[in-house]
Amino acid sequence: MSARSSYSCFHLFLLVVLALFRLCSSNQNSHCNDIERQALLQFKHGLTDESQRLASWVAENKDCCTWAGIACDNSTGHVHRIHLPGLDGHCSIDDYYSMTGYEEALKQKLKGDISQSLLVLKQLKHLDLSCNNFGGIQVPKFIGSFQNLRYLNLSRSNFSGTIPPTLGNLSELHVLSLGSFHDDPFERTSMANMKWLSSLGMLHHLDMSGMDLSKATDWLQVINTLPSLVQLHLSLCELSNLHMYVPSVNLTSLSVLDLSYNYFNSSVPQWIFSVTSLVSLDLTACSFHGPIPSFRNLTSLELLHVAGNDFMNSSSIFQELSSSNLISLDISYCGISSSVLDSLQNLTNLISLRLSENQLTKRIPKSLGNFCNLREIDLSENYIGNISLTYFLESFFECKSPALESLSLFRNYISGIIPHSIGNLSFLRTLHLRDNQISGPIPYSIGQLSSLEQLYVRSNRLNGSLPDSLGQLSKLTSLDFSDNLLTGVVTEAHFIKLVSLKDLDGSANKLILRLQVANWIPPFQLGSLYLKSWVLGPQFPLWLQSQKDLRALDISNAGISSPMPESFLRSFSNLMFLNMSNNHIRGPLTFSGIPATLDIIDISSNGFGGSLHPFLCSSGATRTFYLNLENNHLSGDIPECWEKWPRLKTLNLGNNTLSGEIPRTLGSLPLQHINMRGNKISGRLHSSLMNLTKLGILELGRNELTGSIPTWIGAKLTRLRILNLRSNRFDGNIPHELCHIRHIQILDLAHNNLSGNIPRCFNNFSILSGIESNSRDDFAYISIVGLESPIAGDSLVTNGREDTYSSILPLVMLIDLSSNNLTGYIPSELMSLLVLKSLNLSRNQLSGSIPEKIGNMKELISLDLSVNMLSGELPMSLSSLHFLSSFNVSFNNLTGRIPIGTQLQSFGVSSFFGNKLCGAPLTEANGCEPVEAAAHTIGEKKEDDGADWGLIISIVVGFVSGFWMIMGPLIMRRSWRIAYFGFLSKLRI
Repeated sequence: MSARSSYSCFHLFLLVVLALFRLCSSNQNSHCNDIERQALLQFKHGLTDESQRLASWVAENKDCCTWAGIACDNSTGHVHRIHLPGLDGHCSIDDYYSMTGYEEALKQKLKGDISQSLLVLKQLKHLDLSCNNFGGIQVPKFIGSFQNLRYLNLSRSNFSGTIPPTLGNLSELHVLSLGSFHDDPFERTSMANMKWLSSLGMLHHLDMSGMDLSKATDWLQVINTLPSLVQLHLSLCELSNLHMYVPSVNLTSLSVLDLSYNYFNSSVPQWIFSVTSLVSLDLTACSFHGPIPSFRNLTSLELLHVAGNDFMNSSSIFQELSSSNLISLDISYCGISSSVLDSLQNLTNLISLRLSENQLTKRIPKSLGNFCNLREIDLSENYIGNISLTYFLESFFECKSPALESLSLFRNYISGIIPHSIGNLSFLRTLHLRDNQISGPIPYSIGQLSSLEQLYVRSNRLNGSLPDSLGQLSKLTSLDFSDNLLTGVVTEAHFIKLVSLKDLDGSANKLILRLQVANWIPPFQLGSLYLKSWVLGPQFPLWLQSQKDLRALDISNAGISSPMPESFLRSFSNLMFLNMSNNHIRGPLTFSGIPATLDIIDISSNGFGGSLHPFLCSSGATRTFYLNLENNHLSGDIPECWEKWPRLKTLNLGNNTLSGEIPRTLGSLPLQHINMRGNKISGRLHSSLMNLTKLGILELGRNELTGSIPTWIGAKLTRLRILNLRSNRFDGNIPHELCHIRHIQILDLAHNNLSGNIPRCFNNFSILSGIESNSRDDFAYISIVGLESPIAGDSLVTNGREDTYSSILPLVMLIDLSSNNLTGYIPSELMSLLVLKSLNLSRNQLSGSIPEKIGNMKELISLDLSVNMLSGELPMSLSSLHFLSSFNVSFNNLTGRIPIGTQLQSFGVSSFFGNKLCGAPLTEANGCEPVEAAAHTIGEKKEDDGADWGLIISIVVGFVSGFWMIMGPLIMRRSWRIAYFGFLSKLRI
């Protein structure tokens, strides 16, 4: 070996030794010191870690640099990084849920306090506690003491109060993210003074989205002192001062500007377009309008989101943008018309194009086919007419390799079929076609979309069977084909590879689930399942118990008749919505273990029987706000254990056979709707119910309640919209305090023993009089996990029959005081209820005349004043009631001519019986002599000729002839007599 070669080998050996020595030295120093380890343990002690994310943080593990979320400096061993975002930084429960499950997602958020022990970490450069839940505590002031901090992210972690100005001491900070502290957009953290930001001269990234900056009028001056700023996020900050007259700003490094969801309602400030370095500009929902700005200087712009601004409806703007490198354009709800679309044809670099909620009513130009780089297109809610889905998709098939990943066309007038060629869109991840007029079957080729994650085709006219090729879509997470005309059998093959499926909605089709395997366990774990109107029965579908992550379950009207397993509900620890109504499920309501997470329970219209006690009193339904047990066979008393249902707002126990008194403890609940109609409830209304001051609906009709109507109903329950005490045993006067219920719409006190006069103060009813308008929202419609259901329905008597109202209940305006013992006149004040649609005062002892101003009640559809003691003539103004479809004044003491109008003559004579009225539709004599309208009177005298002898002779001749035609043969023929009297004997038996 030569000397040169030996020297090279020695040199290499020396380098290796030195490297090993440095590595060993580095590893030895990387161990964190005891003081910092103890500080981290104290920090952990103040936290609640339900998912054991900090399981490695134990005293036995001396090297805290290896703990989860901790990083140390390789040279000094000091802790310089704490990275503990919840939900792996996704922040949205829904995003994370798709991977883990709802319960696990909630546990992923750290809770508790932030210990001051962290002050020991002098070299800390990175602190990320985002996407956790710190329960509304204030941002600790001591965080401003970390002099070396470069990165601070506390966003979406439920802090409250004001931001401590001490954060201005973090002069080395590059990233500051304090945005959206609350998941609830209505919860705000405010900041009146932003001057402390001026000392953060090295700041590159600032996110204060969701903070209330309405009082920070100098926000732009402060931001202008941050020359290194690259990203600025001020979304949903209630910014008010736009500094319209500032021509330019000193933000030469700014590439991302987000001012979205601030309602400015002004012209666009010119300084925005002086920031020539902008790559991304988001002005969504700012309500900017003209004059039209110039985009010429924004040559680097790649992302432009300006949805909700009307200044974009101009071809000239898109001509200026045609030379740009835009890859993402959102011009939704900007009032864009179809003619503007032609100006987009040069933007061929676009990857994302959103045009929803515009005025694209004409055909979509085929120039969209030039956008072969397009991955996302949203044309939803444009009501595009005269276009087939096949025509639309053809423009994309012209691309050699269509890259489309998301196609949204929902809520248009698109017709035709889903073409078989849709299987060629191999990159498609989202297909949204709901609320159109698409017909035909779902093509078998849908199973070729191997990347598909979301498929929404609900509310179309799809027919035929469900293709089992859907079962091949292993990446599918959401599937919705509800509200179509699909028929046929569904088997395990339809779900065989749907291992990623989380949400399934197939409601309102005529599908039959016919399993080939008795103990089938699906390959998925669903979060929501809606199979309303499927045939799942008659046996209870036990496979549902395998779906441990269910949050919403709807198996209503599914033909299930066998008893529900007592352990069924215990299978779902996360269940929030349960609808098993309109089945035939039998057995006692004895199941227990209701999930504490349940918000809505609807098991109405089944065959559940027995006592309510096991169900109500053994459960801990602390979150339930809606409980519907209507139309079952429940019996016995209503138990006094309502403290277990502290959040209950809607209680429906109608149409059972419950007895006893109304529980007093109901008065301690936040109830807004009560329905107990159609039971055998007795006794008086207890005064504890006066505490239900938020009550909007009180349904107690068809029971056995006694006593007088309490005055506190009107004095305390002033929010009532519906008061139904029909068919009980109430007596006494109608309390005048009811007039305090100004927003009443339905007042039904019929079929009681009420006496006295009708209160004259009913004209205080502001909605019935038209002084205030009505809102559907007042009837508490709920929207949960994609399902909208009416909170309350009502059985009301109108037009002489009982009907059930639910979805149109907010439109019903009714007063029914019939079948009581009311006396006195009809108050003229009632005639001021101008929007009342049904008025029933029949079967009382009312006297006097019908008020002349009754014609002012032009919205009346039904009017019943029959069986009273009313007198005088029918008011001529009745002829102006053009919407009447039911009218009855029979059996009073009314006289004179029936007014001529478009409606009154259309009613039958029975509407006028028992009076002394004349005129159409009654048969009248010469000169309109008053006629008894019940029937033609035999032997009626004529005014001129006296007795009508022709009529008398005809009657006598007819009687004699008829008598002898029947009796003659019976007298002459013995066999006929025997047969006739034998027949009468059989009838008697």
